[in-house]
Amino acid sequence: MAVARRPDFFIVGAPKCGTTAMDAYLKQHPDVFVPDAKELHYFGRDLVMNRHRDSLDEYLARFEGGADCARAGEASVWYLWSKTAAQEIKDFDPDARIVMMLRDPVEVMYSQHSQAIVNGMGDEDIYDFAEALAAEPDRAEGRRVPKVCTFADGLRYRAIVHYSEQVARFFEVFGREQVHVILFDDFRADTLGVYRNLLSFLGVDADFQANLEVVNANQVVRSPRLRKAQALIPGRLKDLVPDAPRKVVRGALSRMNISYQKRTPMDPALRSQLKSELAGEVEALSELLGRDLTHWSQD
Repeated sequence: MAVARRPDFFIVGAPKCGTTAMDAYLKQHPDVFVPDAKELHYFGRDLVMNRHRDSLDEYLARFEGGADCARAGEASVWYLWSKTAAQEIKDFDPDARIVMMLRDPVEVMYSQHSQAIVNGMGDEDIYDFAEALAAEPDRAEGRRVPKVCTFADGLRYRAIVHYSEQVARFFEVFGREQVHVILFDDFRADTLGVYRNLLSFLGVDADFQANLEVVNANQVVRSPRLRKAQALIPGRLKDLVPDAPRKVVRGALSRMNISYQKRTPMDPALRSQLKSELAGEVEALSELLGRDLTHWSQD
């Protein structure tokens, strides 16, 4: 199969750090091609996912529309978590540009838990954040994981925000000159400036005027009972209803059961505890990036 384009840049994570917004903003640039689908996760063969994984031909076919673009790339937030994705991407394209987006780890944990609850496949069935944190040791051993969970490791909230090891892995494989790190604090404070810096890193016109509206606002489940029913649809209807109609029904139920509103504030005592727990990790990341991030550890 003739393929006109191969991806040459990758937004590798982290989850809940602005990657969905950046993916949307890059799609607008005339010199950049990004597939319609996000979270392809072709690389990272150590990632155990309850979903279809593209073959190489299927993956490359997603970039056929980018023949005339200077850059083509994709965003898959669990590449950063993966222990093998960095080397796999390097083997695929030694000159690939790597983009990371990072955020206060306590905020990421809480946001990731909220997102896992609203995910259509039933990723999280423990609605209380403190209880979900207490379940992490069991989940690391494969217990207390919803049967239809898309990615069980995504429920290990503390583990996914140990960024220093993950970032260091990509630095080691690609070298720092091929890795562009964006902090969510900066992205929120100066979205246009951060966007233009990324365009410069990718080597395309940094003066392009994109529509930088808010993307991926916080979602809340209206009815936990309906949410649990959604998770049962794939299995209960598998032998009765074809795959496509099942997806339509599940999607419709999901949209009906979601509202957009600010996330309920985390319990202050729990927030303080987590900030204390992760202070050492924040210091390690600060040293690695050469930037003081210790305000993340302050209440």
